[in-house]
Amino acid sequence: MPTERSYSYQTVRLVAPGLLTFGAMWTEEIVAGRPAWRHVPSGVVFREVPGGTFLMGLSEAELAAVRAIERSGGAEDTLEPFFTGAGVAQPLREVRVEPFLIARHPLTVAQVQHWLPEYEDAYAEADSGTARLEDDLDDLLEAMPFRLPSEAEWEYAARAGTTTLTFRGDGKPGEDQLLDDFDDEQRTAAAENTFGLAAMGSANEICADVWIPGFVGAPTDARPRAGDGPRAVRGGAADLYPWQGCDEWLLLLAATRYEHAQFTAVRPVTPLPPRN
Repeated sequence: MPTERSYSYQTVRLVAPGLLTFGAMWTEEIVAGRPAWRHVPSGVVFREVPGGTFLMGLSEAELAAVRAIERSGGAEDTLEPFFTGAGVAQPLREVRVEPFLIARHPLTVAQVQHWLPEYEDAYAEADSGTARLEDDLDDLLEAMPFRLPSEAEWEYAARAGTTTLTFRGDGKPGEDQLLDDFDDEQRTAAAENTFGLAAMGSANEICADVWIPGFVGAPTDARPRAGDGPRAVRGGAADLYPWQGCDEWLLLLAATRYEHAQFTAVRPVTPLPPRN
């Protein structure tokens, strides 16, 4: 007979080793060797991101790493626009982030169709591919029981405890680091960072923050910046695949940010389920 454990908001049932069910909404399980939470109705897998502090933004060390790539001949074109625009991700500041759950990868077409059954994607080649939303974005955000990550939460999750250009280090990231379809579990698992998150930086992912160039006066507790106008987005290197030799790799950097203009992917977040 399954073991039951009482939690503050619902009954938790141990149904098998390593698998807990939280009412009809969540299961806690192991995915690719790591703990995960699955939202049962939609099938979306979430990872728990531990709380902590980090330095948010584009550091001088990261700028130096990009210059080193340029000096070694790794840049396809002049990088002066990147260096000139570095201020949109500065000044560097320490941010405190509370624990939260974030989707293992951006929502796929099939996952979006759980909430929007009539959704058709103009970009993905399969239902297992990243959904890129345009006119349906607001409908999805209204229908989902989740929220968008703040920019601080997104960058903290992407860095996964690192301070380098990407979680893999300060080397120039290549097209082999892009991931836009999640049908191959082995490939998805191989692309994960330390927090168990895949494809951070591949699709452009919209955040809860309104777009404001730079971080002057930004909160230090990971709250999104509110206001009217377009939101901020992160990532987007796979949106331009195949690369055309225009230094698209810069979009894979953890600190890269810009203004939402057209389509976007969604990687939802949600609080940790409360426990006594």
